[in-house]
Amino acid sequence: MTVHLPTDPAVTTPGLASAARTASPSAGIYRHSMTICLKDSNAYGNTYFCRYFEWQGVCRERWFHDCIDPDMLQAEGVLITRRAEHEFEQETFPFDHIDCELQVAQLRRCSLWLEFRFFSGGRQVGQGRQQIVFANHARQITAFPAHVVDKMRRYATRGGA
Repeated sequence: MTVHLPTDPAVTTPGLASAARTASPSAGIYRHSMTICLKDSNAYGNTYFCRYFEWQGVCRERWFHDCIDPDMLQAEGVLITRRAEHEFEQETFPFDHIDCELQVAQLRRCSLWLEFRFFSGGRQVGQGRQQIVFANHARQITAFPAHVVDKMRRYATRGGA
């Protein structure tokens, strides 16, 4: 798996088909890549539905660790997934290379939506989103710490922060 950070807008994701994707300076995009394995597929040979939710979680955790806070804010509270959605657009199969793009949408005081786009061979194969809320250790919803809000905004969609 490879991770591409938006620190350099000219960085492209290796292995993508002809339409190379780049980080946009006006709306940062976090990219995470993986390869589908046999364990990710069903008897028909296509990818299990639940894997896309798992990949959303992996991409979200890598983004948060790499770009927001390496200890995942464990000293200050917990991140709770309130909602998760995924819409399929094309089937994927074992050994397909998957590129996941993550952006922040609707950043609020205590919550945010993360948007995910999945690509294989240069074509979009799915998209999803998650609503994340921040809570203190007593599981009471509370505001995101100020030191992470600016970092989250770097990955906001237009109008998302």
